[in-house]
Amino acid sequence: MTQSSVAVTVDGHTVVLNASPDIRAQLSACGMAPEGLRGSPFAAVVLTNADVDHLAGLLSLRESSAFAIHATPATLAILAQPIFRVLNPDYVARVPIALDQPFEPVPGLRVTAFAVPGKVALYLEDGEPDTQLMGEQTVGLRLESGGRRLLYIPGCATVPDGLLAEMAAADLILFDGTVWQDDEMGRTGTGSKTGARMGHMAMAGPEGSMARLDGLTARRVFVHINNTNPVLQPASPERAEAAAAGWEIGFDGMEITP
Repeated sequence: MTQSSVAVTVDGHTVVLNASPDIRAQLSACGMAPEGLRGSPFAAVVLTNADVDHLAGLLSLRESSAFAIHATPATLAILAQPIFRVLNPDYVARVPIALDQPFEPVPGLRVTAFAVPGKVALYLEDGEPDTQLMGEQTVGLRLESGGRRLLYIPGCATVPDGLLAEMAAADLILFDGTVWQDDEMGRTGTGSKTGARMGHMAMAGPEGSMARLDGLTARRVFVHINNTNPVLQPASPERAEAAAAGWEIGFDGMEITP
């Protein structure tokens, strides 16, 4: 029920995917504590975009602990803002990543960022944004280790054919589950924006992610779930429908091992 953030551990080395505002509580709940004075329980943070939900947790990691931030140049430009100077550059390296170029944030883990349809972060909008923008502003991550492949895509507006082909080669997919229906915010009286306007693909319906990704053999888990989404309720018919379609619902403390 807290915000989207994932820790990946390979051979004792841990990488965090997106630093959510809840990251301090999440690290504690997972038993991830620093070893020694100014230590860090992880070696790197990899960012998929500049959303507040994915950046704000960095401000809780300002105790001069050593780790690296890997992100596209567009996202790193946001971290050039004065508030992020609390992350001491003597200890926290900013490492630019290029689309479709693999890198190793820790030994034994190969990561590749690739563009997915999406928009700029809300606070960067100037007028009506392009919600199908393809570039550095929104990326998915392919993680490979030991012959296994994980895709982490917490924000995605649509699934074009190229992305679907990428998913067909994965063993595990953690995918954007923000809303169940596109007009969910209006239905619940919590806002006027649709899922599409926010840059997120709905789960349900003929154009939804469950229909689009139907037939994939990978294990599929919805993450980045909004508090309006009825799949968060264990006894809801929507949750049962997602399960029948072969999907799992991510939850706090969820652990997945090869």
